[in-house]
Parts: sequence; C-alpha cells; structure tokens
Amino acid sequence: MAEDLASAVSTLYEQAELALIEKVTTALAEGLDSPLWAQMKLASIGHLRTAIEDIIAALQASAVPAIYEAVAQAYDRGSQAAVAELGALAPTVKAIPAGTQAVDRLAAALVQETGATHMRILRTGMDVYRQVIAEASSAPLLGATTRRDAAARALAKFADRGVTGFVDRTGRPWNLTSYTEMATRSAVGRAAVQAHTDRLAAAGVDLVLVSDAPEECSRCKPWEGTILTRDGAGGADTITVEHATEDGRMVEVRVAGSLPEARAAGLMHPNCRHSIAIYLPGVTRPRPKPPSRATYEQTQQQRYLERQVRAWKRRAAGAVDEDARKRANAKVREYQGRIRTLVAETGLPRKSHREQLATAR
Repeated sequence: MAEDLASAVSTLYEQAELALIEKVTTALAEGLDSPLWAQMKLASIGHLRTAIEDIIAALQASAVPAIYEAVAQAYDRGSQAAVAELGALAPTVKAIPAGTQAVDRLAAALVQETGATHMRILRTGMDVYRQVIAEASSAPLLGATTRRDAAARALAKFADRGVTGFVDRTGRPWNLTSYTEMATRSAVGRAAVQAHTDRLAAAGVDLVLVSDAPEECSRCKPWEGTILTRDGAGGADTITVEHATEDGRMVEVRVAGSLPEARAAGLMHPNCRHSIAIYLPGVTRPRPKPPSRATYEQTQQQRYLERQVRAWKRRAAGAVDEDARKRANAKVREYQGRIRTLVAETGLPRKSHREQLATAR
C-alpha cells in the first residue's frame, strides 16, 4: 500500500552518498601524479569538509519535508483503504478527522532516526580521504604498487561499501541508502496500517483478515490468510460473534491472534507483501492465494543481484581513471545479464528501477 513512498526518501540519501563519493574521488584525483600530492591533499582537507557539510545541509533540507510527506501519504492511503472496505456499513467514517498526531509522531521518529546518519556521512568522508592519502603515500615506499593504483584500490573499496556503520535491532549491518530505505519502509508501513486500523476501530470493527501473498517468507507464512483481532494481547482462540449482516445470528470465528502479536512476530516487516482487510463474520470468504512465480529464496537472489548492479555503478562513479570505470561498467553488465537469466527462468518481473542509481545533485 505504501511501498513506493519510501523511494522518495531513500533516493535523497542515495544522491547524498553518490555526491560524497564523487566529491572525495575528485578531491583526491586532482594532482595525483604530483610529487607534492600528499602535502597538497592534507592542506586542502578543510575545503573537503566544507563540501561534505554542504551535502549534509542540502540533504537535511530536502529529507525532512520528504519524510513528512511520505508518512502523511501512507496514512492517507491506509485511511482510504479502510473507508473503501467499510462502504455502506459505516458511511459516516469519512467524517473522522485525519490522524495528524499519529502522522507527526511517526514522521518525527523517522526524522530523528535518519538524522542520526548525517554525522556519519561527514565522518566517513573525512576518514576515507585521510585513509586514501596514507595508503597511496606509503604503498610506493614499500614497493607494493604505484600511488595511483593504491588510491584507486582504496577508493574502490569505499565505493563498494558506501557510508556504513548502521546496525538495526537484530544486529544486522547496513549502508546508508539501504538503512534509510529500510527505516522509511517501516515507518510508512506503520502509518498505513495504523490509519487502516484507526478507521476500523472508529467503525467498531474488531476483526481483520491477513492477505495471502506469493513468495512469502518464513516469518509471514504462519499468519497468511488468518483472522486477527485488531488489538489485544493475542493468542489463538475460537470466539463467538454476531453475524455481520444478520441481527441476532451468532457465528464462530477461529482467531489466530492479534495484529500487534503478528507484527511482533515479523508480519509486515520491511519489504513485506502482506496487507490486512476488514473481516465480516459470516460474510467474508478467503480469497484464493495468488500463484507464486518463484520461491522466496529466488526473490532474495534477485535483490542481491540488483544490489550488485548498484554497487558496481557506485564503483564506476568513484573510479579515478577510465580503465577502472570501464571494468566497473563491465561488471554492471555481467550482473544485469544474471538478472535477465533469473527472470527468464522463474517468471519474476524485472524491476529495473531497483538497478538504478539516483543522480547525485
């Protein structure tokens, strides 16, 4: 429901990361063959710091309104979905005021979370700059390689990993763009679900149905097609409730748990394909499961190949000479070929936008 909204925010951070790579590479490549190169680079370190601070200032000025817009749109979509589901059952639900407090709370939390990455951008840029100077200056003295080769190798490592050092609650490390996308997907997903359930709560609806999505992961599979209570402690149970359209008629409903319980177990994680819908006792019938085009593992393989395409494009952006750029572009074409083979064998759709890098600005 809100998957596309995260890209508007993550693209800004990808642009900032690319701008950082290009600034550092350009600053180091200038005068690389001069015998006074190291002294000149250390003397101009203040200029690089100013340039990186300008990148961060531009990022912050663009990211904050983009975050609020994404969360607000996600909340609105969730609300509209609930209104459409309720239909004639609760026409007055359309008059319920928008959840501005919920939007502000979720957006502010995301601004704080992503804002903490900004100082990491400055630190990474300065650390890499000094590291390349040190490696390029010392390598020729040891007879290992030329200064240009040493600088190119160090910059290629930087382009590969980008700005790193972000660890989620499970201990998994991320680079800047992936971390921001994950955090934003989580936030806009929460906004859409909260709006949806807020509207259902206002209409007195307590039961929801989890969709049955193709290529599901192991965390979501136990909850597919199940009926959940909108809130509460959870726990599977069979409850007796009134029929949705026939007064006085009671029906039994098997409840798998509560929505908070399912989400705590992993349902609706970032990149999750599942959604919820209103469940009307005695009326709602399970929808047939969409056919799977491939396994979950194959979808993850596709995402891995897409990341490799982007990684080699970053390396091309950070190349200090034309030969290195050509080698990086050849690797881009190699991984794109592997993606074409995978989608031909599985029937998965190729998502070319996930192979693209934003243009640094």
